[in-house]
Amino acid sequence: KLFLEISTWKNLMLQDSASPLMEHLSYFHDHTLMVLVIITVLVSQLLISLLFNKFSHRFLLEGQMIEIIWTILPTLTLIFIAIPSLRLIYILDEINNPMITIKTIGHQWYWSYEYSDFKNIEFDSYMIPTNELNLFNFRLLDVDNRIVIPFESQIRMLITAADVIHSWTIPSLGVKIDATPGRLNQISFSSNRTGLF
Repeated sequence: KLFLEISTWKNLMLQDSASPLMEHLSYFHDHTLMVLVIITVLVSQLLISLLFNKFSHRFLLEGQMIEIIWTILPTLTLIFIAIPSLRLIYILDEINNPMITIKTIGHQWYWSYEYSDFKNIEFDSYMIPTNELNLFNFRLLDVDNRIVIPFESQIRMLITAADVIHSWTIPSLGVKIDATPGRLNQISFSSNRTGLF
């Protein structure tokens, strides 16, 4: 069964993850969003009660304890967000014994791919013009030669550019890397399932 993963105009959340990296990114997104919702509700409740409350406290401007509390609580909240974030940064940057290496070169209006591990396979991938699209093609997304990777395998991608800065992205795999002229960047990813991404 072939899954087609594409974002649509009515999609409010992240795409379904197709890799362990994207699952970690989705969990971190949900974790951080929950912390932000709690902070927003708490601050909104305090502001509303402050607006509708006519009472004043005689020690309000001299409270050392409340100043300690509202200094320590945001610090703990930031630590609660920072620790999973740092862990995720190291997970995203780790390269684990790749099964295949693909060299990707960004050109203006097309990408070049080179598989050099087994046989020296090179091809260019051009976007299909709008007037040549079939009914099953996606406008501004489909290409004439798609990149093919094995699923449940570690892939290392070496990426550079020939002319200007480009961005190679597959949202459902959690992959986004810049192709910069004169610089060789690398990224590692794997796919949990087969599909067209």
